[in-house]
Amino acid sequence: MAGHSKWANIKHRKGAQDKRRAKQFTRAIKDITVAVKDGGGPDPESNPALRNAIQNAKGVNMPKDTIERAVKKASGADADNYELVTFEGYGPHGIAIFVECTTDNTNRTVASVRSIFSKNGGSLGTNGSLEFLFDKKGVFVLEKEKIERDMEELELELIEGGATTIEKEEDYITVYTEFTDFGSMSSKLEELEIESKSSDVQRIPLNTTELPVEDAKKILALVDKFEEDDDVQNVFHNLEITEELIEEMEKED
Repeated sequence: MAGHSKWANIKHRKGAQDKRRAKQFTRAIKDITVAVKDGGGPDPESNPALRNAIQNAKGVNMPKDTIERAVKKASGADADNYELVTFEGYGPHGIAIFVECTTDNTNRTVASVRSIFSKNGGSLGTNGSLEFLFDKKGVFVLEKEKIERDMEELELELIEGGATTIEKEEDYITVYTEFTDFGSMSSKLEELEIESKSSDVQRIPLNTTELPVEDAKKILALVDKFEEDDDVQNVFHNLEITEELIEEMEKED
């Protein structure tokens, strides 16, 4: 998991620029919309899903007034209606890819996801075909500079909140929990008055496949193509993210 979280956090840092930021805002607004409509209304105090969506929106530096407009629109009669759909398939070299989408037009999304797979040497599979390759985990990214607690004390508190793995990098701490402990960790962080950079449920590969760097870069390019699609919220895969691969990708940005 260390390579995956390190690469994700590098992308966090790079995410303030260009079209990636616009996509992050679009994703955050969709999450807010779904949370309001399906999670229990526009009040974050009584709607944990909305509270989490708002926190994630803040994590990508979405302005407060934009967040408030998104909540207001989602609770109105003209709110967009989104459906959550998932797709499973294989990229080149047998790399498993799991795509989560939020869409208002399923036919469009199916066609788009199938096209990205087929045009890049992959194939769309049937739902459930890759489920066994991934484990759903709660993933919380914390910024070190915003934490004033002693690290050893913090680790004990996080373990009490359900942390199964804690990965420390230069700027971030990534905390993993079992899927069922997502809520308890959210509550623990609120209790500790720590705002996460992001918190969500991710599909973590049980086993990863290492490829030569040039082949691996093509897989990450394919992942980027999926992430550029407006309907795609998250993309998970079982490619091993090696230090060598990260170094090569950082050179290109």
